[in-house]
Amino acid sequence: MRSICFLIVALLMAAPATAAELSIPLWPHGAPDAMPMAGPEAVVTPPTDRPVAGRPVLRIGNVSSPTLTLYQPKGAASGAAVIVFPGGSYKILAFDLNGTEACDWLNSISVACILVKYRVPDTGPYPKSKVALEDGERAVRLVRAHAADWHIDAKRIGVLGFSAGAHLSVALGTLFNTRLYDPVDAADRLSCRPDFMMIIYPGWLRAGADGVAENPDLPVTADTPTSFIVQAENDPVHVENSVAYFLALKKAGVPAEMHLYAEGGHGYGLRPTALPVTHWPKEAETWLHTIGVLP
Repeated sequence: MRSICFLIVALLMAAPATAAELSIPLWPHGAPDAMPMAGPEAVVTPPTDRPVAGRPVLRIGNVSSPTLTLYQPKGAASGAAVIVFPGGSYKILAFDLNGTEACDWLNSISVACILVKYRVPDTGPYPKSKVALEDGERAVRLVRAHAADWHIDAKRIGVLGFSAGAHLSVALGTLFNTRLYDPVDAADRLSCRPDFMMIIYPGWLRAGADGVAENPDLPVTADTPTSFIVQAENDPVHVENSVAYFLALKKAGVPAEMHLYAEGGHGYGLRPTALPVTHWPKEAETWLHTIGVLP
C-alpha cells in the first residue's frame, strides 16, 4: 500500500500545469528490436534520492512501451513545437525534472510540447544500442505527420534534450538520414530531422575521456540543425562535451549559441536556484526569437 501511495503522489507531482491533450504509443504494433526488461515499468525513485531545488525527482524505469504525450499552450499558440527527451543515463527517465516541467515552460511561451517516454534501461548511447534512437526518430516523424491536426508548423519542430536526452537529440540532428527500422506507416516517409535543438548538460558528445575531439559516431555536417547549448564547468559529466559539439558545429558552419557557467553541476533541469545556470530557460527563449522560431 505504501508503494502504491508513493506512486500516486509521484505522478501528481509530475503533472504539468497544462493538461495533456493526448498520449499515444510510438509503435502501434509493438516497438522494434524489443529488449528484455527486469520488471514492469515503475517509479524507481529511492527514498534516499538527492532532491533538486528542495524537491524530489520522479524517476521512471523499465520503459518498454514508449509513448509521446502532447501538451498545448492554454492561450494563443505560436505554431512552434518542441519534442522533449528527458535524461537519466539511458537507465531511467527523470520524468518531471527533465520532462513535464519543461512542458510547463514551453507552454508558458506559447510553444507546444511533446514529451517522449523512450525506452530504458541501458538502451544507449548509440551505437551501443539503437532502440532509444529508433524511438526518437519515430517521435519526430509522428509529430510531423500530425502537424496539421495539432496546429503545429511542420517547419518549426525542434527538440530539447537533457543529459542522455541531449545526446539522443544530437543523434537525431546528425543521423537523421540513417534508417534504423522498417517503415511502420505513412509517417515513416517523413523526415526525422529536427528544425532546431536545445542541448542541456549533454554527455557522450566527445571522443574518448579527454579533450574536445568530436564524437565520430555523431558526425556534424552543414545539415545539422542550429543548436542552443548549456552546461556548467563543474559538471561531473564534463563540460568538454558541450565544447566538442560547439566546435564541431562551428567547423561545419552551423550557427550555434553556447552558455557555459562556472557552477551548477548536473541535473538541475528548469528548477531555479541562486545559481545563474538555472536561469537558462530565459536565454533559450531569447534564442528562439533570435532564430525566428518565435515571432
